[in-house]
Amino acid sequence: MTRQTWTAIVSAVCFVGLALLLALLPVPFVSWGPGRTLDLLATDDDGVPAVQVEGLKTYPTTGKLRMTTVSVTRVDSSLSLPEALYSHVAPKHDVLAREVVYPPSKSADQVRNEEVAMMVDSRSDAVVAALRAGGQPVRQMPLVESVGVAGPSYDRLQPGDLIERVDQTVVQRPADVERLVARHQVGDPVVLGVLRDGQRRDVTVTTASSNEDKKVPVLGISTVNGYKYAPEVSFGVDEQVVGPSAGLGFGLAIYDQITQGDLLGGHDVAVTGQIMADGTVQPIGGVQEKVAAAERAGSELFLLPRANCTDLTGMRSSLELVPVETLSQAVKILTDWRAGVDPATLAHC
Repeated sequence: MTRQTWTAIVSAVCFVGLALLLALLPVPFVSWGPGRTLDLLATDDDGVPAVQVEGLKTYPTTGKLRMTTVSVTRVDSSLSLPEALYSHVAPKHDVLAREVVYPPSKSADQVRNEEVAMMVDSRSDAVVAALRAGGQPVRQMPLVESVGVAGPSYDRLQPGDLIERVDQTVVQRPADVERLVARHQVGDPVVLGVLRDGQRRDVTVTTASSNEDKKVPVLGISTVNGYKYAPEVSFGVDEQVVGPSAGLGFGLAIYDQITQGDLLGGHDVAVTGQIMADGTVQPIGGVQEKVAAAERAGSELFLLPRANCTDLTGMRSSLELVPVETLSQAVKILTDWRAGVDPATLAHC
């Protein structure tokens, strides 16, 4: 072979090698696209309900209440250049810098644990908001969030304990616990009335000194708002679905089951939004992709946080996109729609 032929062959091999390298090497981006939808009023193939309420009279429901998801590159996966280019040009897809979605300072396990924790909190807040909206009694109490391993409460209190009393005083908020403990001296015993696994018990903890001020007594715990209520609510949603954005859907699914009247009336409704225990609905990410997922699933109406309306600027959709600010407002919209109100007359994004 001539020198020119060898040069051409080597050049071709180098070109193919570089092309393969570019195609296989990961790029620092994350792809977002429409994910699947899950009917929160349905049961899975094994007969497990997506949302089940026990210990309270429930009522039949009809229709589909879809929680919407985003198909996103997982924290433990990577995106190739062709995949990134496809997501960039594909309709209703997006590409984001990886560091924006997954901070480089956090490990994959940390990110996953935080996402799971957000889903757990979302479910808890949805239960409280739905029970309150349905007229069921809910009592607010301080909840032990964490116990310091070197603190005086270690092996005495546990994460998840609900604190009913400090000494003989009934408490409602974490600040109540801090205020009553502060009345003691360092080294004093404090008797806490707690609820653990539904059982009441008294736990005595001897206060220690604060790291910031040796004269300030502490229990060595962190507390957040917790709640006590009679019904038990369980969730049969795929454990791979994480994050806080299903809160509004969970709240509506619970409310529909514990109140008389069929909230959806056989309609197909998609929802998204983080919910707080007081029923307010907070904005979420990936709303355009979730709207696309709802369209693909055949939904008729899409409820979303009002604060997310600006994220839909310029987007066209066959769905009725109706914003809400609270769970009660979402219930009223669905009740009116079932009663015959034209969804086109509702406030839209």
